[in-house]
Amino acid sequence: MQAKRLAYTLWIASLLLLAAAHAWHLRADFPNFSPWEDWSKYTDEGWYGNAAIRAHLTGNWYVPGDFNPAPAVPLWPFLEWLLFFVTGVKIEAARALAVAFFFFNLFLSYKLFRERGPRWTGLLAVTLLVTSPFLYCFSRLAILEPLLMALTLGALNLAIRLPRFRYKEAACALIGLLFTAMLFTKTTALFLLPALVWVIALPFLHDKRKLTRMLVAAGGAAVLSFSVWMLLVVDNDLFADFKYLFFINNYQKPHGLWGRLLSFWWSFHGGLWADLILIPLAGLLILAALFTRLANSPRRRASGWQPNWTAGLWRDPLFSGSVLAAAGYIAFMAYQNHPQPRYYVVVAFFSFFVAVRITAQLLYQNGPDRVRARQAGLAILGLLCATAIFNGAWTTKYILHPQYTWVTAAQNLTRYIDQHPNGNRLLVSISGDEITLITGLPSLCDDFGTLDLPDKLGQYKPGWYATWNDLDPGTLEDLHTHFSLEQVAAFPAFDDPDRNMLYLFKLHPLPNGQVRIPVTSEMQQPMPDDSIDIDVE
Repeated sequence: MQAKRLAYTLWIASLLLLAAAHAWHLRADFPNFSPWEDWSKYTDEGWYGNAAIRAHLTGNWYVPGDFNPAPAVPLWPFLEWLLFFVTGVKIEAARALAVAFFFFNLFLSYKLFRERGPRWTGLLAVTLLVTSPFLYCFSRLAILEPLLMALTLGALNLAIRLPRFRYKEAACALIGLLFTAMLFTKTTALFLLPALVWVIALPFLHDKRKLTRMLVAAGGAAVLSFSVWMLLVVDNDLFADFKYLFFINNYQKPHGLWGRLLSFWWSFHGGLWADLILIPLAGLLILAALFTRLANSPRRRASGWQPNWTAGLWRDPLFSGSVLAAAGYIAFMAYQNHPQPRYYVVVAFFSFFVAVRITAQLLYQNGPDRVRARQAGLAILGLLCATAIFNGAWTTKYILHPQYTWVTAAQNLTRYIDQHPNGNRLLVSISGDEITLITGLPSLCDDFGTLDLPDKLGQYKPGWYATWNDLDPGTLEDLHTHFSLEQVAAFPAFDDPDRNMLYLFKLHPLPNGQVRIPVTSEMQQPMPDDSIDIDVE
């Protein structure tokens, strides 16, 4: 017993140490030469917090015509806004908030397993999460996924404990409010709704009247709270910004059966981004559990078929809810036809849960096949432990070797602008909000906004433009409506061959306030009054 207590103490201490290391070197970049090329590392931290950043730097959270996502996803910028009163606008503070939610996610994950099983299952789930290099990289970015996971796990912890609550309808109303908060964090939370509804409903399928009251309470709270927010959005003339977030995320959908199957395959296959071993293992275990469950239908059991190792597994809300959550998010990516590595944060959490839950299911078998089941469980447990050791070494490598190329590029760019004044200090760039978060340099987004770029340029009259590696012909045409361009500096940034150099341009207003009207394609190429050395493509 003393040895067991010591083993648990050492295990927990190592988890706490590795978790705490996620908060070390918060200013460091997303690791270069990692397997994950994701837009979020040079855009999303600034984009989705720009309301909070602007509110503290300029006194106004809203820039008319620019990219203003806060009306659609207000919760994260609101939390950053509160935080910045204490810390000031710092990228370390924004990332510390994300890491704090990652810590909370570890705790909530443990609580999920402790509700349904022994302590070691919760600790094993936390071990897989805290050693994951994929989750290490994305939990340290000030993006939406850590908060979304915290709200989702919070709602699931409530839902899984509903049978113990005295006032079940009140608890369901709270779950409904948490779901609204999930939508206010990231609109893809809609695809987690089936899992949440299933976990609420599963223990009460025998009592339709009670179940109906609970679902009405949850749905009513969600609809009412969301409706109140929408009334505020419309009343403050922000509905155009609300709709715009969905407009820019409306990617081309696949056509025909083959196109849809291919989109599903790429979304399913994208799980390998999160883990080359654990994600395929979770998928295989789900298929094995599904096949065994179908092979042991009630009719076959009535004819003498023996109970199977999945007995009670699919009725466990932790397992079936995790399967539905992972499947829902993969379905979203298949529908959207646009998988990105950061989306698999959600898939990773629930896939790891599945692997641990099935391992426990096999190890605690007492039926006629218990020996083989336990042998299979021990084999899977050994694979999980080996993967955790390998992933932990990988994560430790990232922890011990922080890199600062992107942060340095943003600082050097801002320093150059301050040392070489060019009228308005305002920068236009796809990564502008990210640079603003790092250095405080005011910016506009050249790619997104409810105003077309030529109109935005005419209204705000920026002095600078920055782009990655090359110039887009359409963007160059828009810039040429008001400015000529002078290439003045370049800053090494990332490992990505499409994002390894950040080029800075001075924007020189056309003589006498002239505004060019695009009539030919010549404005999509360098013009005689430009000084451009990089490619236009």
